[in-house]
Amino acid sequence: MSYNNLDTLYRQVIMDHYKNPRNRGSLAEESVTIDMNNPTCGDRIELHLQIENGKVKDAKFEGDGCSISLSSASMMTQAVKGKNVDDALKMSSVFSQMMLGEDIEGVDFDLGDIEALQGVSQFPARIKCATLAWKAMEKAVAADEKQ
Repeated sequence: MSYNNLDTLYRQVIMDHYKNPRNRGSLAEESVTIDMNNPTCGDRIELHLQIENGKVKDAKFEGDGCSISLSSASMMTQAVKGKNVDDALKMSSVFSQMMLGEDIEGVDFDLGDIEALQGVSQFPARIKCATLAWKAMEKAVAADEKQ
């Protein structure tokens, strides 16, 4: 597949998550809620994470922002739901490496749709948009551990 076709496919995946977000909403059951924003472009994410026995039982988000920010939140909640906390944090670390343009070969899990955001690393001003939900997830895990 040529770079142009791959770029087009990635844009379609990002726009699909933006227009049809997965896990949008809040959780009725007890959960950790983290509010974060990106003041440089106005992105705002409210992440709801339900953690039980070291596992992300459920994840939902609400918020406003650009297509990168909201599609990343959709992809992140989809990726971490059902995973143990350590694996969710490992995914976040790999995602951060990917956003910094670092080599992520040898990753022992499937990134799925998240790979579509790889091109964001070429636009430094947009990296904060893509990582906002992931940083919120890290904070939610840390807050849960303190409870």
